[in-house]
Amino acid sequence: MLTDQQILDHIERQAHQSANFKQLVREMRLRGPDRDQLGRRLESLVKRGKLVTAAAGRYAMVKTTRAQNLIAGKLSMHRDGYGFVMPGAAEVKSAIEGDIYIPPHAIGSAMHGDEVLAEIVATKKDGRAEGRILRTLNRAHTSVVGTFHYDKVNFVRPIDEKITQDIVIPKGMEWPPDVEREEGEKRKKRSEQDRVIGTEAKRREWTDLDNLVVNVEITEWPSPTQSPRGRVVEILGYEDDFGVDTEIMIRKHHLPHQFPAAVLSEARSFSPEIPAKEIKHRRDYRELPIVTIDGETARDFDDAVLVSHLPNGNFELQVHIADVAHYVTDESDIDLEARLRGTSVYFPDRAVPMLPLELSTDICSLRPQVERLVLSCVMEIDHQGEIVGYELNEGVIRSAERMTYTAVHGVLQGDTELRTRYAPLVKNFELMRDLASILNKKRQKRGSIDFDLPEPVIEFDENGLMKGVTRSERNEAHRLIEEFMLAANESVATYLEARKIASLYRIHEKPDPKRVYEFETLAASFGYSLGVGSLPIERVHLKADKRARHGTGRRSEPIEIPKDVHITPRMYQKLTQKLEGKPEERILSYLMLRSLRQARYSEKNEGHFALAATSYTHFTSPIRRYPDLIVHRILKQVLKEQAEKNDHGVPVGVGGAVNEVDGHSPWSKRDGHERKGKQQHEDRPPLTGPIPEEQLRQIAEESSDAERRADDAERELLEWKKIKFMQDRVGEEFTGLIVSVTKYGLFVELTDLFVEGLVPLLTLQGDHFNYHENTKQLIGERSRKTYSLGDKVRVILDRIDRMQRKLQFAVVEDEPHRAEGKHKKSR
Repeated sequence: MLTDQQILDHIERQAHQSANFKQLVREMRLRGPDRDQLGRRLESLVKRGKLVTAAAGRYAMVKTTRAQNLIAGKLSMHRDGYGFVMPGAAEVKSAIEGDIYIPPHAIGSAMHGDEVLAEIVATKKDGRAEGRILRTLNRAHTSVVGTFHYDKVNFVRPIDEKITQDIVIPKGMEWPPDVEREEGEKRKKRSEQDRVIGTEAKRREWTDLDNLVVNVEITEWPSPTQSPRGRVVEILGYEDDFGVDTEIMIRKHHLPHQFPAAVLSEARSFSPEIPAKEIKHRRDYRELPIVTIDGETARDFDDAVLVSHLPNGNFELQVHIADVAHYVTDESDIDLEARLRGTSVYFPDRAVPMLPLELSTDICSLRPQVERLVLSCVMEIDHQGEIVGYELNEGVIRSAERMTYTAVHGVLQGDTELRTRYAPLVKNFELMRDLASILNKKRQKRGSIDFDLPEPVIEFDENGLMKGVTRSERNEAHRLIEEFMLAANESVATYLEARKIASLYRIHEKPDPKRVYEFETLAASFGYSLGVGSLPIERVHLKADKRARHGTGRRSEPIEIPKDVHITPRMYQKLTQKLEGKPEERILSYLMLRSLRQARYSEKNEGHFALAATSYTHFTSPIRRYPDLIVHRILKQVLKEQAEKNDHGVPVGVGGAVNEVDGHSPWSKRDGHERKGKQQHEDRPPLTGPIPEEQLRQIAEESSDAERRADDAERELLEWKKIKFMQDRVGEEFTGLIVSVTKYGLFVELTDLFVEGLVPLLTLQGDHFNYHENTKQLIGERSRKTYSLGDKVRVILDRIDRMQRKLQFAVVEDEPHRAEGKHKKSR
C-alpha cells in the first residue's frame, strides 16, 4: 500500500528534490489503486505543508523551497487588510521567529484561511520575517456567510471580518435555487434529521434581501483587481432573529450539518432488536444494576458504570461503552460522514451530532430498560487506586436507570427524597464516591493537574431567549464519572500499546520553554514560581538574517531563545494547590493553562503531560468522537484475533497493572531520560494492526482539526450570545477582574457574569499610561498608578462594537496602586 512517507522519500532522493505526477507514477511503478491514490496523497501533503507545488506541475520538498526563501503555510488575515502566513512544516517554524507578515499590497488573490506559497523578502534582526504571496495552493472557503446589501452592484459583506473583501452578487444570482425555498413543514422535517434539541432558525418567505444573513457560494475567486463573486444559496434570516446566530456559526466554521440521503437511509436500515446469536458471543450484564450518569439535557448516552466489592476486598469497576463500531463499519456511508465531521458540536441550545439521530439518540444510546450492545472494560482496583488487572470484551447491558449529575449529587449529599426514590442504588452510588476519591488521590500522587476552572453556562427563559450567564457547577457526580472514564481510557491504551498494536492516542506534550519562561516572569510578580529554577537561554543567529547581511560588512544580531527546561506535571500541581482559595487563584490558574500545549490525537504515543499518564487514549465516547470509534474498531479486531482468554465463546482481552513506570510519570526524570525514550520511540519498527499507522496519522490530524473547529465555533457563539445579553445594559456599572494587560488596554472579566471586555488605553483618566512588557502592567507616568493582572476594578459598560462584536468598558472606580512593591507576597 502506498504511504506518504514513500512519496516523500522518493522526491527527496531526486536531484532537485522535486518531481511531477507522471514521473512519480513511472519511477515508483504505481498501478491500480496506488496510482489512483497518488493524486489525493500529493494534495494532502501540500495541504499539510510537507510539499509545495512548483513550476510545471512539480511537487517539491519544503527544505528545497526554504533554501529559496519559499514557505508553504496558512494565511490568517487581519480586518485592516494585512495578514500572516503560518508555516506548516516544523523545520520552517524553527528557522524564523513567529509567522510571516504579509502587507496588504502583497496579499494578491488569497483569502483568509487559504493554504498559500509565500516568498520571504526581508528578515528583521529580531528574526521576524516579511513576505509576499506567490500563489494560492488550496482554498479554505467555497462558501461564505454574510449580510446581503443592495447597491449599484449587489454584494454580501462577510460575517468573518478576516475575510476582508465583499462578495459581489451578479444580477440573477440573488435568490437561492427553488429547491432551497421549499415549504415550511418540509424544511422543518429536514432540519429535525440533522439537529438535536433545537431546530433551525425559523424560515419564512422573503421579498426583500437587504440586511438578511445569507450563505453564498463563491463562483469566482478574487484577483488583484477584482472582488470575489458568488451566488446566494441559502437565506438564514436577520442576524438578531432567534436561532440565526447558531446557523451563522455552523456555516462560518464550515461544520458539516446536513446528512446525505445515503447516510440517513443506512441509519434507518438498522433494527433496534438484538439477535440472540449476537448475544451468545458477548458477556451478559443485563441483570446488573448498571446506570448511566449524564447532564439533564443529554440524549446520547455513551457510557454506563457499576462499582462493587470483590471477595478479596478490592473494587471492581465496570465501564460499559456503546458499541458503535458494531453498526458503523469501515468505509460505510455513515463512517465516511462521521470521519468528515470528526466530532459532535454542542451549542447552548442545540447540537450538531456526528452520527444520525437514529444511532446517536436511539440504537447506540444506552437508554434505560433497553438492551444495548457495549464494549466493556472491567477493572480490579486496590485501595491505593492501582489498577491491578482488567478485562476487555464485548457485552450486552440493560441500563437500570438514567441518572443525572444533579440527582446523584443529591443522593450523595443526603437528599431524603432522592435517596428514597433511588433506594436500590444508593449503596452503589456511595461505593462510586469512595472509589472515585481513591482514584483521584492516586492521580494527585503521580502529579496529575486539575485546574477545575469554572465554565460559562447560558440560561434561557421559557421562550428560548437568553436570560443570563452563570458559572458551571462541577459536583462530585461529575468527578466520579470523570475518574472512571480516565481509568478505562488508560487501561485500553495500555492494552493496545503493550501488544504493539498500531492505534490512536490522546497526547499532551510538554509545555513550550518559551511559554514556561513567560509564565514564570508573570508569576514572579505575584510572588510565585513553578520551581523550575533558572531558565537556560540560547543565543542564536538566524540563517535568514545571515543571508540578508552577507557582503554588507554588518554582523547578524543574535536573538535569545529559552532552551528546553526540566518541567513536570507535579510542578504545576503543587502551584495549583498553593493557589487554592487565594485571591490570585483565578488569574494565575488561567495563565498556567495558557502556558500548556493543546492536547491532540496522534498515532505515536507520547504520553499525556497534564494527566501525568504514560499511555492514554479516547475510548469512552464513540457516539460523539471519531477517534473513539477508531479505537473501538481496532480493539474489537484485536479481541477477535488475539484475545488472551475465551470465556464460553466470548473473546476476552486480559491486562495487568496500568500506567506504571518505576512508580513515576515519564516527566519525573531529567531530560536525558526523556530524550532517550523519545529516541527509542523514533527508532522502533512500524507497528502493525487492523489499521495501518499511515492511515491512523491522517485520522489523527483530521480529528484534531475537527476538534479545534468545533471548539472555535462553540466558543464564538458563546461570545455572541453574551454580547446580545449585554446590549440592554449599556451604562450599568460592574465589578471586574483584570485578566489581561496589553499595550492597547486592559481586558476585564465581570465577576458575576463571566463576560469579558476591553478597557482601551486611551480611556484611562488622570495620567498617561505606559505598557510594561516584562511585568504586563500599565503604569502612569506621573502618578505611578498601576493596572496589573488580577486587580479588581469597577467598570461601566461604555459601548458595544456590533461590527467586531466586542464589549468596551471604562474604569469608573479603582484603588490606586504604586508600581513599587506591586504584588510582593511571600512564597
